[in-house]
Amino acid sequence: MMGSMTRFGYTLMTEQSGPKDLVTWAVGAEEAGFDFEVSSDHYFPWLKAQGHAPYAWSVLGAVAQATQSVELMTYVTCPTIRYHPAVVAQKAATMQLLADGRFTLGLGSGENLNEHVVGQGWPAIDTRQEMLEEAIHIIRRLHEGGLVDHRGEFFDVASARIWDLPEGGVPLAVAVSGDVGLERLAPLCDHLIGVEPKAELISGWNEAGGPQIGAGGARAIGQLPICWDPDRDTAVKRAHEQFRWFAGGWATNADLPTTAGFAGATQFVREEDVADTIPCGPDLDQVVEAVREYVDAGYTDVAIVQVGGDHQGEFLETAARPLLAKLREIG
Repeated sequence: MMGSMTRFGYTLMTEQSGPKDLVTWAVGAEEAGFDFEVSSDHYFPWLKAQGHAPYAWSVLGAVAQATQSVELMTYVTCPTIRYHPAVVAQKAATMQLLADGRFTLGLGSGENLNEHVVGQGWPAIDTRQEMLEEAIHIIRRLHEGGLVDHRGEFFDVASARIWDLPEGGVPLAVAVSGDVGLERLAPLCDHLIGVEPKAELISGWNEAGGPQIGAGGARAIGQLPICWDPDRDTAVKRAHEQFRWFAGGWATNADLPTTAGFAGATQFVREEDVADTIPCGPDLDQVVEAVREYVDAGYTDVAIVQVGGDHQGEFLETAARPLLAKLREIG
């Protein structure tokens, strides 16, 4: 049952393309038939070889005007250090109005890579999750439309109100990986964002008392990188050059502060290691098998990341339609 309902997305990866290119890819992805588009929200690329980090919110505003019907989402915004939650609430409301209701605010506890830039330090994971929880409460209250005063453990809000507010506010999705995050955050949000194809994340969310996934209410949104290219060796080389940080796993990826740190941490990752974790080359069935893990785990939505900023156009023109046709057959 799940398979036939699964929706497939395209990733606007701000770490590998400049702002105008991202708008171009967004239009191309809609034309190719993707159901939704997610945007990363970064201040730094993961590796110098990626070379980009435009401001996601300006890009999304432009994308909202350039596209017609595709759903849009941040994947993910950290509303605690680089941004104050009151500002996130305002820009999400504006984005929803620009997108005519197509926008979902995806939230997470962040990465040092993007949050260290404002000089506020990098708290331990427990603190980051407590900050995220408080931030979500603030965003929810502001989206109700009243005047908000808040003096909390981490944030103060002084007589704030959002003047341009969409009907019904903005749906919130939250990235969680463990039990503590699920218990804390599932009841506060509408949708789950998961970084791994684990069925226990879905069941854990459903047990935590939030809106239920799979009953047509909450969505479970996953993401995986691929490196499509007509030539497999070229694809493996590119994936290694641009995406070997992906092999580090979440604990490492959240804590390293700079591209130099990621370069050091990944210096011993080999091309074959990357090819083991990322489908590389022209074989679309390999991509389908990787996506199937998410579908089988109960994810309702899966977003593809095509590795390589200069290789989006060819992917969208050549591979996206046949890939989507194969993906829609799963289940």
